[in-house]
Amino acid sequence: MATGSAPNQLQLRATIRTKNGLCVPRKWIYHLTEESTDLRTEGRPDMKTKLFSSSCPGGIMLKESGQGYQRFLLYNRSPHPPEKCVEEFQSLTSCLDSKAFLLTPRNQEACELYSN
Repeated sequence: MATGSAPNQLQLRATIRTKNGLCVPRKWIYHLTEESTDLRTEGRPDMKTKLFSSSCPGGIMLKESGQGYQRFLLYNRSPHPPEKCVEEFQSLTSCLDSKAFLLTPRNQEACELYSN
């Protein structure tokens, strides 16, 4: 997560491994709004994003919601974040009335983060 190219803008860059094993670079641009604590995702006017503070190094926690869905996400630079990070995330989501928790398997090496 870094500041964007314009004021009131944040940029999140990641490299995601797809089902077929390829690493695909992704970039999301979030816009801060004065009238709300929600972040608006560029290109997705129906989606709201909230960032949560975390003591987990190299990680961020967020909540995305849109038309008919809500999900909590934990992103971490490590493919195997410390157990305390996962526990903190589970605690946050349960306090916010989330009932299901899915931990995706990490069977492959992490993708290299692209830079541009």
